[in-house]
Amino acid sequence: MDIGTISLVLMLALIALLAIGMPLGFASASLAVLVLVMKFEPTLLLNPFTFGDGMLTSRPGTGPLYILAQKIYGLLTDYVLISIPLFIFMASLLERSGIAKDMYSSLNIWLSRTRGGIAIVTSIMAVIMAAMSGIIGGEVVLLGLIALPQMLRLGYNQNLAIGVICASGSLGTMIPPSIVLIIYGLITETSIKALFTASFIPGFMLASMFILYIIVRTTLRPEDAPLPEPDPNDPPRKEKRLLFAAFMSIVIAGFCTFLFLRAMFFELSGSNAASDGDPARLGTAAHMPWLAGITIGALILIYFVFGKDRSKLGWDMGKGLVAPMVVIGVVMGSIYGGITGITEAAGMGAAAVLVIAILRGEGSFELVWESLMRTLRSTGTIIWVTIGAASLAGAYTIAGGPQYVADLIVGKDLPTMMVILTMMVILLFMGAFMDWVGIVLLIIPVFLPIVLRLPIDEIGFIGQLEPSHVAIWFGVVFCMNMQVSFLSPPFGPAAFYLKSVAPPHISLTDIFKGFLPFIGIQLVALSVLLIWPNIIALLL
Repeated sequence: MDIGTISLVLMLALIALLAIGMPLGFASASLAVLVLVMKFEPTLLLNPFTFGDGMLTSRPGTGPLYILAQKIYGLLTDYVLISIPLFIFMASLLERSGIAKDMYSSLNIWLSRTRGGIAIVTSIMAVIMAAMSGIIGGEVVLLGLIALPQMLRLGYNQNLAIGVICASGSLGTMIPPSIVLIIYGLITETSIKALFTASFIPGFMLASMFILYIIVRTTLRPEDAPLPEPDPNDPPRKEKRLLFAAFMSIVIAGFCTFLFLRAMFFELSGSNAASDGDPARLGTAAHMPWLAGITIGALILIYFVFGKDRSKLGWDMGKGLVAPMVVIGVVMGSIYGGITGITEAAGMGAAAVLVIAILRGEGSFELVWESLMRTLRSTGTIIWVTIGAASLAGAYTIAGGPQYVADLIVGKDLPTMMVILTMMVILLFMGAFMDWVGIVLLIIPVFLPIVLRLPIDEIGFIGQLEPSHVAIWFGVVFCMNMQVSFLSPPFGPAAFYLKSVAPPHISLTDIFKGFLPFIGIQLVALSVLLIWPNIIALLL
């Protein structure tokens, strides 16, 4: 059977199976078998009694079946895949401990008298949580439990509150350590560390756009975000700035002291000398005077400029931010400091959250058990979808599908950017109906080879990508698409996550209405990536 007919049957069958509610993993695996039968042994469809006479059935475990089994085995035994349950476990611990609540309280103290302050606090908290774990569903649920009741109590516009929680809670798609980027890197054999680095600026650009929208909207429409009643115990704005500066001085002093001791250890242990000319970042003798100077300067500010009393009060107001900073430092510092890989960093982050919870008196058997069960359920879903989608993608690849689609698109003689825009539309459409795991496993193996064949000088309008950055850029663009998919009706996952914890009077229709401005912001951010693709290379 020709590949064109197989592609048509595959597309219609996938839509039909998903429409009747079959789980994506089982639907994909079933269609993988169908694709192989149509391509290599179509007589089975008309005459099942020929079983054992064809290319697939006469010698099981050889030919296409062997290649497919090897592809699935290689994917599931990739060491980096272990990082996914570890990040999910870390997110579950954060969700069930009081770390996130204390972080929200500390942020709220500093911005309580700012117009739209709680919405801004929610966005900032989402960014910090995304940088800690990269799990989307847990962020939306947690923000819905903590921030939504407070915004509604203070009279915030319901659509604004809903949109801020779900759009900001989905930032884990873009901000490292994103699980979407990890899966993309595994499938395409792209450096995950490079993907993390490339997504920093686009991810924080999108978060900044959300915050800017909140500021502009609440300035133009103050009734959308009423200011809370003044608290007599709340310090004046000028004093609050001094308290925040004192708090940051303490944080900087502690961080630089840690780096100084780290550099001293590397020098005394001979680790830098044994690194073949590649010493640890900020960990050599040349850095020690600077680190000591910054620490001394911060201590002078704490004791002689701000004063011990003000510094202590500033610490009490901001100490809820310390634990998240430590977790982010452990995870991202391990990766970019060259200490560990992605998987080990995920394990260290999970261990750091558990230790912090124990030190805070929140560690318990129930906390660990519930987090492990949540991790098991989430990981099981991802693994089954991965097996099914990888099977289908592998079968379609063996049948010649990617080459067929590539020839179909490239053969139309469309301009390069029109080809890419066509892909964006397809990804946005698929994102509205399918889970991102299935999309990255089914669509990316087809689209990425096409992108790599396009003239590199015609990608974007400002600047030019390096050939080695094309796969990285497309990964970041794909993640931005998936960011949109979390809010896209009719199956936007963020809506259902929030509905599970929202008050009864908030319907799914209300939630999707609140998404509309933020979907527009996401599309603007996606446009920036398409117009200026080299933005991903600023930190590479």
